[in-house]
Amino acid sequence: MKSILKNNFGISGKIIDFGEKIYNDVKPLINDIKQRARYNQIKVLSAFNEKRVESQHLTGTTGYGYDDAGREVTDKVFARVFGAEDALVRHNIVSGTHAISLCLFAVLRPGDNVVCAAGKPYDTLEAVLGLTGSNNGSLKDFGIKCKIADLSEGKVDNNNIMSTLDKNTKAVFIQKSKGYAWRDSLTNSQIEEIIKAVKAYNKDIVCIVDNCYGEFAEIDEPPARGADLVAGSLIKNPGGGIAPTGGYIAGRRDLVELASYKLNSVGLGKHVGATLDTNRLLLQGLFLAPNTVGEALSAAVFCAAVFKNLGFKVCPEINDYRSDIIQAIKFETEKSVIEFCKGIQKGSPVDSFVTPTPWDMPGYSHRVIMAAGGFVQGASIELSADAPIKPPYIAYMQGGLTFDSAYVGILSALQSLADAKVINL
Repeated sequence: MKSILKNNFGISGKIIDFGEKIYNDVKPLINDIKQRARYNQIKVLSAFNEKRVESQHLTGTTGYGYDDAGREVTDKVFARVFGAEDALVRHNIVSGTHAISLCLFAVLRPGDNVVCAAGKPYDTLEAVLGLTGSNNGSLKDFGIKCKIADLSEGKVDNNNIMSTLDKNTKAVFIQKSKGYAWRDSLTNSQIEEIIKAVKAYNKDIVCIVDNCYGEFAEIDEPPARGADLVAGSLIKNPGGGIAPTGGYIAGRRDLVELASYKLNSVGLGKHVGATLDTNRLLLQGLFLAPNTVGEALSAAVFCAAVFKNLGFKVCPEINDYRSDIIQAIKFETEKSVIEFCKGIQKGSPVDSFVTPTPWDMPGYSHRVIMAAGGFVQGASIELSADAPIKPPYIAYMQGGLTFDSAYVGILSALQSLADAKVINL
């Protein structure tokens, strides 16, 4: 292995030896992740069997898409896997932000308030909520106010959430993942605690969870913990690296129907929408997702151990319980972040020769650098890394369709940092 890493990727023997030592150190943690992935794989297989998925469901429709059996069974399988009453799984939900936006516009009406329970939301949601921009069709333009429950020392604070609720609060939005923050991602147990507190205040408040990056990281999903709606992207965890595009919403049947009206048209909702040739890809991606997420979690553990041993601050820590696939590394300098992303790109299967550079990406308030050498554009279940170019210069790595390929990407990042004399290896 040492020779192919040296000859094909230019990785030094010293870095290879360092990587092998770290890998041996974290093997027990990776074995634990494999057990969780096995549980989730059996759960997904059971859903496929229970909903009687058959070969005809793998083909698609055109035009209006009436009576699309594949579309209908995909919704049923997702709902079963997520512990929800119903689901809306569509290739024309273009991103996680789009799926969340559908939920918010489905539930909220003029005069309502929405509370962000986990502090400031991810950058791409700011315009949706009306925190940035004006006269662009945001929730704010429709007279819907967004209130933010601040974090306390980087942690979600239930007291802050409760003090933010009022008689006009219609929805509470819970972001599971850390986004571009330096905090632990929420566990499903923590999400359940938030939901119980909110429902005790007012049982009619709708609890919406942004589940991006968290699917199959744990052995259940937020609807099984009381969430009314959960949303995410199919080019992240639940697409298994196979789905070419798409998003999902799952939860209460009446609320899923309202979201389908926002996606399509009031009165048409889930009953229309041609699936073209996507049914097989969405179902196969879901089937592969538990194992793929397990590989990505293993890569995140390895990445944390590598950089912790080099003296960098990491979040989560090596032995922390993981509720999503994101690994954050605090680099402190712009140069370090850029070199890290360059190395991840070089160790990717697609566009490995491309040099990522910071740019003004739509929806973000700072320049962002992204390393993404995957088969699907922007698919962060594939090995990828991104960082806002601002202090304290934190890089967020996620994904890896296979641990072994992610292993090479992480070693490639070390080599890039070593070549730039950021680290001494």
